[in-house]
Amino acid sequence: MGYTIDIDTGGTFTDGFIANGQRAEAVKVPTTPHDLTVCFAECVKAGAARFGVPLEDFLYDTEIIRFSNTIGTNTLIQRDGARVGVLVTAGREATVPITDPAGKTPLVAPDMVLGVAEEIDARGAALRAPEANAVLAAAQALIDRGARCLVVAFANSHLNPAHEQAARAAIKYEYPRDYLGSVPVFLASNISARDGETERVNAACINAYIHARLVRLLYKAGEDLRRQQYRGSLFISHNDGAVARVAKTRALSTYNSGPAGGLMGARLLGELYGAATLISADMGGTSFDLGYVRGGEASYALTADIEGLRVNLPMLAIRAIGAGGGSIAQVVAGELCVGPRSAGALPGPACFGLGGTEATVTDANVVLGIIDPECFLGGGMQLDAAKAQAAIATRIAAPLGISVDEAALRIRAAIDGHMGAATKRLKEDAALGDSPLLVVYGGAGPAHCCEVARIASLPRIVMTPFSAVFSAFGASTMDVGHVYYRRAEVAVDESGLAALSATVDALKAEAARDLRGEGYANGAITRTFELFLRPARGGAEIRLAAPADAFDDAAGRRRLLVDALAALGAGGGSIATLALRTRAEIRHFTVAPTPRADRPLAAARKGTRAVLLAAGSSRTALPVYDLDRLGHGHALAGPALLESTTTTLLLGAHWHLRVDAYRNCVIERETPA
Repeated sequence: MGYTIDIDTGGTFTDGFIANGQRAEAVKVPTTPHDLTVCFAECVKAGAARFGVPLEDFLYDTEIIRFSNTIGTNTLIQRDGARVGVLVTAGREATVPITDPAGKTPLVAPDMVLGVAEEIDARGAALRAPEANAVLAAAQALIDRGARCLVVAFANSHLNPAHEQAARAAIKYEYPRDYLGSVPVFLASNISARDGETERVNAACINAYIHARLVRLLYKAGEDLRRQQYRGSLFISHNDGAVARVAKTRALSTYNSGPAGGLMGARLLGELYGAATLISADMGGTSFDLGYVRGGEASYALTADIEGLRVNLPMLAIRAIGAGGGSIAQVVAGELCVGPRSAGALPGPACFGLGGTEATVTDANVVLGIIDPECFLGGGMQLDAAKAQAAIATRIAAPLGISVDEAALRIRAAIDGHMGAATKRLKEDAALGDSPLLVVYGGAGPAHCCEVARIASLPRIVMTPFSAVFSAFGASTMDVGHVYYRRAEVAVDESGLAALSATVDALKAEAARDLRGEGYANGAITRTFELFLRPARGGAEIRLAAPADAFDDAAGRRRLLVDALAALGAGGGSIATLALRTRAEIRHFTVAPTPRADRPLAAARKGTRAVLLAAGSSRTALPVYDLDRLGHGHALAGPALLESTTTTLLLGAHWHLRVDAYRNCVIERETPA
């Protein structure tokens, strides 16, 4: 049985989840922002070392590698993507994101948008085709102004893409792919087939903006693997919960793919406990990412927000706030502020000793004694407590006129309050009830989870042995898959469903072709349909899942009709978009139960450490346990510290922990008498 490798790059660390049979290992290496293929390669090397296998033998015996990355996300945050030129329908120039709601540099410069005369009406009829010469003149002008890629985004192209396709053909006739001067041309109709012109243009521009960097780095990562004897394809995690080869990945699909992997892992964990409702909370070095599962279904957005820009490409819904171990604390107008800026990986927190001088949450945890500088990452990375102390003294304590210890406590309180409030808002906004399960993960999450749960009024927390690399673990649950969208615009009745037969056949043929290219025969493919219903009474579209055989015969269509009418309720409506979701299952790591531990809890105790837990009190000697030595049946009460090679858990006062058959830590709050 071969290895499976799942890697997720974060802003501070790159995480690896490597499995072989029932053995699984977690590894973490520092992220290298200048070139993410470096930390990707280092993570693979760390996995080989953990299994004690030479790198080339390790990769030769690897069945699959899945990679979720922050390349696209970082490109958007840093605003260092490609210079994009956009062709739109004349008079529709305002639909292009030439301003930014957050005050950042816009994705598209105002002088990089040109209009072309063309017209498709609201029913999709082509009224006026674009002239090839006009298209070429506009494209040439944008290229002369520095465009490194072009977007063609005509009005109503989701109804009829013919004019966008004609424009691309005209450009490519002049600039064939085999010429060095050729530029990529992206069509908005290829990115999204749904309503919403501004959202469709935003999606196409974001995709173009981050495309070049992703192509360059992902193909390099794949080539590096092949040189080291890996024989398979490099699969890229998507934000819809599936993976695909680089060649079948759109740049936009990688946005938030890491947090999406964590959410998929949390859903799997919920299934173990029969928890149909849960909140996933990922605190890494840079951000705090929240998702949820309700009724067994992961949170999903039909229209998502990306860096303040609305897009109409459906994806798993993640709420992210700037709160992580690397979040920078500063005093502004006499007030303490923590985040959203992060120290990242380089230089990182002051205690990393890599040149950082600003105080961070991690520095506060070191000062308070929660993180042991000698035991960070199992001792694999030594932290400098003196530099953490100096950063907090200079940046926070002195401006506020307080002690370093009090400043560190305030930093923790601020970040915990921020994360707890965000978690409580999600619980209320998503109507998750009073006590959804909280699945906590990320390298920094366990050190803060009890206080976050207390603030959000959540009584139960689950943390897995792989919590520090949980997004990588979640990616290991993903199958190869694709989603295909087509405009429908038919009534919700028997004749409307029957009229979709040709569209259904075309979607199936396209999906089969793509998955054959991934190496999967037709028989290995599972399919489900999704209908995006538009209520006649107005309001948001409704997403309705349907089985693979829903369109096979009249009986299947009648069953689907009943479900669609029930979803729409009084007033009925129409089918706006039809989607086909395909999956080809690949081998996953399975979480198996373990026997009860044959050693006492005391065997896992490492000693004690003096920790400052509250203002106005002295440091408390807390027992410290080795998380990796805890087993099924062990239980303890807080306050206590539990350390592994990848994370530190602070078990708060009034919380109890037990290790279950899956070696997960189930943490529950005392019920008030």
